[in-house]
Amino acid sequence: MKSTKSKTARKYYLFDCDDFILGRMSTRAAVILQGKHRPDYLPNDDRGDFVVVINSDKVRVTGNKKDQKMYHSFSGYPGGITSRTLKNKIERDSREVISASVYGMLPKNKLRDRMMRRLLVFKDAEHGIKEKMEAVNN
Repeated sequence: MKSTKSKTARKYYLFDCDDFILGRMSTRAAVILQGKHRPDYLPNDDRGDFVVVINSDKVRVTGNKKDQKMYHSFSGYPGGITSRTLKNKIERDSREVISASVYGMLPKNKLRDRMMRRLLVFKDAEHGIKEKMEAVNN
């Protein structure tokens, strides 16, 4: 019987927030993190690739989502709910917005945390893994 643990070379995929809208970029990133783009995809095996997102400060959304979309967090105490708009979250830390968007699109199982470790989000175009990406992808 074959082992489900596979040693496959993982590629790096680069997404620039200038070129995409938040939801469309997040769905593509989720598919790559799961490995659904590969011919040897298995739902119970972690065969996805790395996703590098740059320029997260320039993330775009359609319509009035920047003012109307709300993020809620609850501390567990009475009256401990905090609500922020998407605009405030982007100003505070735009990487959290992208991570939360991709996180919600991944399957809700034990593999989700492993997949999220392969999502690398950077505020600007400068990142330290360019050499690594070129070495693996070529």
